[in-house]
Amino acid sequence: MKHMDQIAIITGASRGIGAAVAERLAEDGFVVVINYAGDPAPARALVDKIEGRGGHALAAKADVSDAQAVRGMFDMVEATFGGVDVLVNNAGIMNLSSIAETDDANFDRHVAINLKGSFNTMREAARRLREGGRIVNLSSSQVGMLMPTYGVYAATKAGVEAMTMVLARELRGRNITVNAVAPGPTATDLFLDGKPQAVIDHLTKLSPLERLGRPGDVAATVSFLAGPDGAWINGQTLRANGGVI
Repeated sequence: MKHMDQIAIITGASRGIGAAVAERLAEDGFVVVINYAGDPAPARALVDKIEGRGGHALAAKADVSDAQAVRGMFDMVEATFGGVDVLVNNAGIMNLSSIAETDDANFDRHVAINLKGSFNTMREAARRLREGGRIVNLSSSQVGMLMPTYGVYAATKAGVEAMTMVLARELRGRNITVNAVAPGPTATDLFLDGKPQAVIDHLTKLSPLERLGRPGDVAATVSFLAGPDGAWINGQTLRANGGVI
């Protein structure tokens, strides 16, 4: 299914799961807006990669924790393409520590990016998405696994899941679906950073499929929800984790 006239914004899309989602939606025919907050080089390289394959992409800098920056990004996309059809809320951080050892700065940063950032983009999407649009939020299977050191991270993602269900109900009558995808252990730089090999080996074995997830596994789930076959899924959290929980 091709979506040649549909525009998808993917936040935090310059690497990892976000980049895989951008590539997959571009393959599906969406024009993809690759949001990033820091170094522009990875985002521009991904744009070139997608364009080189015949897709259409645009890089857009915006810190999702900044409501004004998010509003400006939506303004730019609307001015360039005429509207927005899909929002994928992927931007996030994960700095692990026990609750007792988490300092204020780490807590505030998780809330600012993972929770408020998702709120900022969902608010703009709720106001601006064209009829028939899709919002796909990235949560985490840690909301169910609740492993030590993931307390603050899991709390922010639980908030994202709550807003997902509420917004799905608030958008009644506009034919816009709102869902979340909750990956399990997935082989990305964000997930693997700082973990000893023994921990990685343990996490690899948690799934009955005995492997870590791949960014493409998550991207395929997002593609389903963003496409016509996912039209009847609404207000749900899909745990794309290979059976971990």
